[in-house]
Amino acid sequence: MTGAVVGALAEWRVTPGRPFRLADLPYDRSIPGRTHDRAIDAFHRSLQAIQQAYFATGDRAVIVFEGWDAAGKGGTIRRLTAAMDPRAFHVWPIGAPIDREKGKHYLFRFWQRLPDPGTIAIFDRSWYGRVLVERVEGLATEVEWRRAYDEINGFERVLTDDGVRVVKFYLHIDPEEQLKRFRSRLENPYKRWKLSYEDFRNRRRWSDYVAAVEEMVSRTSTEAAPWVVIPANDKKYARVNAIGAVVDVLAAGVDLSPRLLSPEVAAEAEAELGVVVPPELVARSNGTGGRKLRG
Repeated sequence: MTGAVVGALAEWRVTPGRPFRLADLPYDRSIPGRTHDRAIDAFHRSLQAIQQAYFATGDRAVIVFEGWDAAGKGGTIRRLTAAMDPRAFHVWPIGAPIDREKGKHYLFRFWQRLPDPGTIAIFDRSWYGRVLVERVEGLATEVEWRRAYDEINGFERVLTDDGVRVVKFYLHIDPEEQLKRFRSRLENPYKRWKLSYEDFRNRRRWSDYVAAVEEMVSRTSTEAAPWVVIPANDKKYARVNAIGAVVDVLAAGVDLSPRLLSPEVAAEAEAELGVVVPPELVARSNGTGGRKLRG
């Protein structure tokens, strides 16, 4: 099962060069719980196969999550990574820059968090803060945030030209759904920590953020790194579409068949375990059976 089941890439991919409006997105999309669970189970199996392939090929991927406060970014990331080998991915929650990052170009701290060969970097918010919160809250000058569109496109072009797969999501909810989720967080003692003053401050500038999001998506959705903007009033619908799109992009053109054993490992298995390894499970030459992570 792939993202084609729900058509995330086909339906929610923003065509480069076209104007984009959040108001054009439907809010009524939903998915039954049983369908969600089956899809997530299938996607987890695919993600395990993708990681296994990346171990051997050295492929790299960057996954970016942006969206409104309480839009479901964290929950989607948890479901995405639940079945993955933690040695081969890293989740980067992005907040304000720390002292040693201030005074440097805003992309500096993101260069330091790019994935190693064979691994995946997941960003919970990202370099797009320059044209979102920094723009709206006046933390960057107009000259700075306006030139950032070209800087970001150049940054992502460097990544994709170097073989890194880039997947970018914006999860969109309406103001009423956001308020409902804020109330739920307030009432749940185990989710109360998620609620912050900034959540309410940002909400008061909803229209300013809409303008910033629409310009960001319109100007930075490219052929190599298009935006996938998903209506997320239904968390399950958004989750399945996002994870399905990740599977589609990361698996494209990659051999997902199980890795073969090296002749040395096959020989040791036969000697120590007393088993006969079928020839079709053994690579023809050393080193083609897959790379082992350290540890």
